[in-house]
Amino acid sequence: MTSERPEVFYDRRMRLVENLQNKNVLVVGLARSGLAAAEFLQNKGAHVTINDQLPATALGTAVEYARELGCSVTLGDHPPELFNTADLIVVSPGIPLDLAQLAVARRKGVPIIGELELACRFLRLPIVAIGGTNGKTTTTELVGDMLKNSGQKVFVGGNIGNPLIGIFQEKETFEMAVVEVSSFQLDSMETFHPQVAVLLNISEDHLDRYHSFADYVASKCRLFANQTADDTAIIPDHAPLINTRCTIRGTQLHFSLTSPSAHAHLESGEIVCRIAPGPTRRYDLRRWQLAGHHNQENLLAAVLAATCMGGEPEAIQETIDNFKTLPHRMELIHHWRGIQFFNDSKATNVDSVVRSLESFTSPIILIAGGRDKEGSYAPLTALVRQRAKMLVLMGEARFRLAKALGNLACTVVVDNMDAAVSVALDAAVPGDVVLLSPACSSFDLYNNYEERGDHFRALVHKLAAEKEKTNNHISCPWIASSRDKRKLDAHE
Repeated sequence: MTSERPEVFYDRRMRLVENLQNKNVLVVGLARSGLAAAEFLQNKGAHVTINDQLPATALGTAVEYARELGCSVTLGDHPPELFNTADLIVVSPGIPLDLAQLAVARRKGVPIIGELELACRFLRLPIVAIGGTNGKTTTTELVGDMLKNSGQKVFVGGNIGNPLIGIFQEKETFEMAVVEVSSFQLDSMETFHPQVAVLLNISEDHLDRYHSFADYVASKCRLFANQTADDTAIIPDHAPLINTRCTIRGTQLHFSLTSPSAHAHLESGEIVCRIAPGPTRRYDLRRWQLAGHHNQENLLAAVLAATCMGGEPEAIQETIDNFKTLPHRMELIHHWRGIQFFNDSKATNVDSVVRSLESFTSPIILIAGGRDKEGSYAPLTALVRQRAKMLVLMGEARFRLAKALGNLACTVVVDNMDAAVSVALDAAVPGDVVLLSPACSSFDLYNNYEERGDHFRALVHKLAAEKEKTNNHISCPWIASSRDKRKLDAHE
């Protein structure tokens, strides 16, 4: 994008300064962020058109709400004339920036930004931004909770499901914003400038959208692009990929599970946090409820971020003691006949499933599959061999998963979640863990990962209740009695 265009939308600091009154603004994508952006733009006096390639029948009540706002709505296609006649285009995160219609508009000098960038052009609050492949939502909620418990007025949102642009519709006055930021949002950033930027990790994801893993890494590194020496960057202590690929100008703070030289690390069941010139602070983990080393890493990063923003030690400890698992993230949804059922539907990439499998020592019946993201499943090999009693594979990626992992454990391929849960319940015995951790997106069978997780939860309770009602004893038709005969070639 260039600032040299007939209408001056940006000053020298790239801030949106022209009055939006009577400007033709196109919002692409009729989801939560698109609707929130449209409402903001309408309130600024713009003429707003919302465009989505999906038909009205697939968008539900969003269409009616958009029209109630006073927006024009064009559905089912991306007509080029909408893009060519716009003064400004605001894209939702799910819209690829290489869309042909956007490329033409860009060549004509039409500014193209995302909802989060639009919000930043008007927002004058300190921002804590949380990025990374995995753990963003949990860490964002942790930081927000720590600062709220400290008595600060904090807006918590972003990619977490509460668009940042919605802050302008809130009645409350905020002192700061804590936002989850996805790679898709970072792709449309220009002026986004977090005072504290947290990059938790980078692993393969979204390779169905990016041309290469290097492009995905570059997108994640944009989190630090506008930071200065006065800002703070929080990263893992040993992160060669981040250190070699990202340009970090701010003060670096490191977190580590093991290294005592990191600014936040674990020591004898406590978090030790040391940020000069402040005192060393210690936090007790005896009441910490979230399972897995990855959640301990998320907590370490959150403690650093909250401390940087003035979080009180007592308030941080209160959050540690009382924070509960978020839905669809290693969520224990049922305990029946000695079997535990975990909903990890948010695990939409391979690295996230690796972290989930590492959290258990009990035999695991893993339900995986969905829409393939074109990454490698090889990182799962060792853990599936060591910890998976059974693989139940579903969705569009089921055969690719079976080819990659099916020789490592008893493997059953099914069409949908109903069949997957039924097979898992038949195979499970007391002491087992039934884990939905898909390693894939949900868009083959569901609108989002939440819908997938909710369906899993409902099926587990329904089918378990039916077995209880009929007093059906658990059978195990899929797995041979001998531990040496675990393989079932059901994926021909």
